[in-house]
Amino acid sequence: MRLSSPDLELTRRVLAGDEQAFREFFDGCFPVLYRFALARLRQDPDVAEEIVQATLCKAIPKLATYRGEASLLTWLCTFCRHEISAYFSRPGSRSKAVELTEDNPEVASALESLMTSANDPESALQRRELTRLVHVTLDHLPGRYADALEWKYVEGLSVHDIAARLALSHKAAESLLTRAREAFRDGFSALTRSPGARGPALPEVL
Repeated sequence: MRLSSPDLELTRRVLAGDEQAFREFFDGCFPVLYRFALARLRQDPDVAEEIVQATLCKAIPKLATYRGEASLLTWLCTFCRHEISAYFSRPGSRSKAVELTEDNPEVASALESLMTSANDPESALQRRELTRLVHVTLDHLPGRYADALEWKYVEGLSVHDIAARLALSHKAAESLLTRAREAFRDGFSALTRSPGARGPALPEVL
């Protein structure tokens, strides 16, 4: 299911060497990625700029693999998140990335890739609230669980590919995905049962 036709068209133009398209791509994505990184890098502007530049350097050569199953910003934020993790894994780094639970394009579009599109106002409101709750849930999962779910349901990777990324056997990767799905469901259900939570029931997507 492709939900981001304008993004697909933009990437096609960029890949075709359209300079205007590249400016649109850069001007539209850089500020969002910068804010995404800055909030997770303890408001260090120099490091945030470094991370975003590294993100784009990694992502642009892979634009041809973008399939439009989530928004372009979701796709890019996945790269950015990995660059942030790599930064804090460097020798001598004593800090950890700041984990946020507010809405951001990564999780919003991840939801779009999992849910059937609907245009009525009530459905749009439910999607926004579901976005918030899913993001909170993902932020509280162990890192490997969150990564595995993103790779499976956002990037569309096979269990074989996930196993390779995590240096696990196929069976171990399947087991990890099962535990990740269960942890996600438990966390999401706890949120929706919390006093004052307004989220809809967890859709059958995981």
